[in-house]
Amino acid sequence: MTRPLCSLLFALTLAAPLVSHAQRHPRDREIHDADTLAWWHTTEALSNDSMEGRDTGSAAYQRAADYVANRFKAAGLEPAGENGSYFQSVPMHESSVTPEGTSFTLVGDGSETALIFLQQISIAPADELPPKLEAPLVFRGYCGKDVMADIAGKVVVCFGTQREGLPTGQMRAANARDGGALGLINVDDPYFTIEPPRWPYAYARTVTLRLQTAATAPPAPLASMRLSAEAFATLLAGTGQDANTILKLGGAKRPLPNFEIPRNIRMRLHVAQRDIASPNVLAKLRGTDSRLRDEYVVIAAHLDGYGFGTPVNGDNLYNGTLDDAAYVALLIQMGDDIKSHRLRHPKRSILFAAFTGEEKGLLGSHWFADHPTVPAAQLAADVNLDQLRPLFPLNILTAEALADTTLGETARIVAKPLHIEIRADAEPERNLLRRADQYPFLTMHVPAISFIFGYDPNTDAEKRYREWYQIRYHRPQDDLTQPMDFAAAAKFNTFFYRLVETIADAPVRPAIYPTSSFAANKH
Repeated sequence: MTRPLCSLLFALTLAAPLVSHAQRHPRDREIHDADTLAWWHTTEALSNDSMEGRDTGSAAYQRAADYVANRFKAAGLEPAGENGSYFQSVPMHESSVTPEGTSFTLVGDGSETALIFLQQISIAPADELPPKLEAPLVFRGYCGKDVMADIAGKVVVCFGTQREGLPTGQMRAANARDGGALGLINVDDPYFTIEPPRWPYAYARTVTLRLQTAATAPPAPLASMRLSAEAFATLLAGTGQDANTILKLGGAKRPLPNFEIPRNIRMRLHVAQRDIASPNVLAKLRGTDSRLRDEYVVIAAHLDGYGFGTPVNGDNLYNGTLDDAAYVALLIQMGDDIKSHRLRHPKRSILFAAFTGEEKGLLGSHWFADHPTVPAAQLAADVNLDQLRPLFPLNILTAEALADTTLGETARIVAKPLHIEIRADAEPERNLLRRADQYPFLTMHVPAISFIFGYDPNTDAEKRYREWYQIRYHRPQDDLTQPMDFAAAAKFNTFFYRLVETIADAPVRPAIYPTSSFAANKH
């Protein structure tokens, strides 16, 4: 794609009706109903090149936020942000390790081997990282507490899997700190095919909520890195250890060896930091029922993407079309449809939320959960739109928190006449429940649910699903040109409209089951 990234093109985006229909919307002929067509036009406006990928804290993100606020206003929605506006400012702190001035080198036996930053190795930025570090390397298998001996002053290398029953990333980091390690390198698990490792990294950037920076800083500096499987072979070259064998053992959850690596890693880091702010965009539609209108059903999607980053196949703009511009567009479309009376005006109030900073750690939704702009006790439910991929016919939806709240049964009832089967998450190791904006609502005991297009094993649907994660997820290829099943998109949009209507009109408020770990009595 071309990259004419200027304010003129943004102005043209907002003035789209002046441009010819064929020029503006080359995919219109693939879409066969007016509602889906309007939704896709909004998706195009939010994820074309002039929006520059909507990176958190950027001027492009603010342009996207202004666009969403203007569309909410045009749909007749009231502002639900701060000071009578559509915005809730979220204060953040950003640390980044820049490619300029940064290098990673393996040193030993009189030779030096460079590792390519963002292509083979990445690091979690933090303000306290030292500008220079050189230390010996040791391999400690899964880096469980029992094997973390003799690691003080060293960089410990771990098999960095997400597999159930093995130490998590947080556990590995804690064990490394407890043992006095200076750094930690998590080696990719190439056999974790349900979410394969992705390279290159767009950039090395950490964003935190600003007021939490001091409280969440680690007790001691720990350089936390990630290494590709390919680079692991380079790291072990000449040591007598076989990288492929270790990776296969780890992929099978078999015991792993522990050994010293006769070389050092030398790092030169250029760390930049700054304070930024980025807004959530919030609007509300008051319900029609005098008894229920003080309760809010939150419908949410995240507005932020990745912006510009490391090029992939010559493209350095991470447009974020399906992740998640398309579903901010669906919030806008629902507002438009209620205004035009295509959809019923609901009995409960609806809170429309386009969150910022989701890709940086659910920052906008966490901030809203801690600083709600409507009384927290009046939040009746949250339906979150993320991880949706209309790439194949919609017959199955998997749902997060399906068994935790009454929303799961409501979703099944709504889905049945649409011939959609609702299933539990078949890949819990991916931890999607805690990786999207429904999670902060559940932690504040608000019933919440989200959905993913599902499939049966060994089908064309699974093939398309896997391919998307391999070549498009968090990459520039998640753009407006990618293959789409617009009939499936239309079917999901209809399901979403009906689900929200059903929740908003139900005489009984949704509830978290007392057996759920999110129930108030469990805390």
